[in-house]
Amino acid sequence: MPLAVYILGLSVFALGTSEFMLSGLLPPIADDMNVSIPQAGLLISAFAIGMVVGAPLLAVATLRLPRRTTLIVLISVFGLGQIAGALAPTYEILFVSRVVSAFACAGFWAVGAAVAIAMVPVNARARAMAVMIGGLSVANVLGVPLGAFLGEHLGWRSAFWAVGAASAVALVGVATRIPHIPLPERKPELKRELAIYRDRQVWLAIVITALAAGGVFCSFSYLAPLLTDVAGLDSGWVPWILGLFGAGALIGTVIGGRVADAHLFGVLLSGITASTVFLVALALFASSQIAVVALAFLLGLSAFFTAPALNARMFNVAGAAPTLAGATTTAAFNLGNTSGPWLGGTVIDLDFGFASTAWAGAAMTALALAAVGVALHLQRGGGGGGSRSRLIAKSTGAGTGRAADTGPQGRVPVAERAGTAGRAAGTQGPSPA
Repeated sequence: MPLAVYILGLSVFALGTSEFMLSGLLPPIADDMNVSIPQAGLLISAFAIGMVVGAPLLAVATLRLPRRTTLIVLISVFGLGQIAGALAPTYEILFVSRVVSAFACAGFWAVGAAVAIAMVPVNARARAMAVMIGGLSVANVLGVPLGAFLGEHLGWRSAFWAVGAASAVALVGVATRIPHIPLPERKPELKRELAIYRDRQVWLAIVITALAAGGVFCSFSYLAPLLTDVAGLDSGWVPWILGLFGAGALIGTVIGGRVADAHLFGVLLSGITASTVFLVALALFASSQIAVVALAFLLGLSAFFTAPALNARMFNVAGAAPTLAGATTTAAFNLGNTSGPWLGGTVIDLDFGFASTAWAGAAMTALALAAVGVALHLQRGGGGGGSRSRLIAKSTGAGTGRAADTGPQGRVPVAERAGTAGRAAGTQGPSPA
């Protein structure tokens, strides 16, 4: 695995800490800004909305720009957004700072994913994405609990300053270690890349990703008040239990990244089923401290076990447009991260209680499971699997060696690798790729 892929994972650590640390900071932010906890929870949705909108917009806007320069600019803007959040005098300004940071985060994810995929062979694609997602997992293990700890002892603004410092470290790594990724001989064309959206498997991949992510984060976003108000734990336990979720996420990412290349649908089916079961259990046993602690770990494991497969699936079915594939995956995850906290806040406002967020989340993951079944049925019947994207890649020369984003060691072009993986995916049996 190239060192540059690990640098991208380090950068994602800063991005992920900012994205998820608010789950442990909602009570102090709500108190300081004189808003309710559901209103503070909208800051999570604000970040996710920025990711949804920013990923495709920035992917298109930077389509013909040098990859490394684009990453440097985006991580710089993200760091400045953290400083703005730390200095925000009002809720409205904090809200705007979250959206701006999310735009930069979304662009970094989209471009970074395309760069990571370009630097590895097809049989290491899920592992490369697992390294990037591993940065997100480590953020949940270390960054999010540390943010909650800082919020508890030094005020919630100190967590934003800490992420700003981490962003500066990531900037140095990107500037010095990301290699030059040559652009294609044939310049990327927006019309050609947008053609992937004619494939129903691409839309199914979006739906699956959004529902799977949204279901878990519908509950996770309000885990802190659930722990204190329902399970009766002291607020000092919140950082540790958030860290436990992150530990499960890290383990899940490692395992999922190793098996997803060979058993992609098997990972999706088993991981999303497990998340559904754990969410139902959390709703039923929310008042049990032991159960809540154990389920926090298990939810992190199941959610991130599926993440490499969700990413790899999108590159399989949208391989003719690697940049938009990364952007679409980012947008899909954050559709879930937008709808999940919104749905959780809605059921709380309806006085169903914090535990009801787990029931709402389980409904979302159950729908995701049904969508996986539809995608698998279509693929086995020859009705999907990215066939349209592969035809586009062939007709435009993307799979002939002329297309680009080749790695420094002359690796296979992204579009060709995606088409190869998509063909392999269509040949599997009961536990298909």
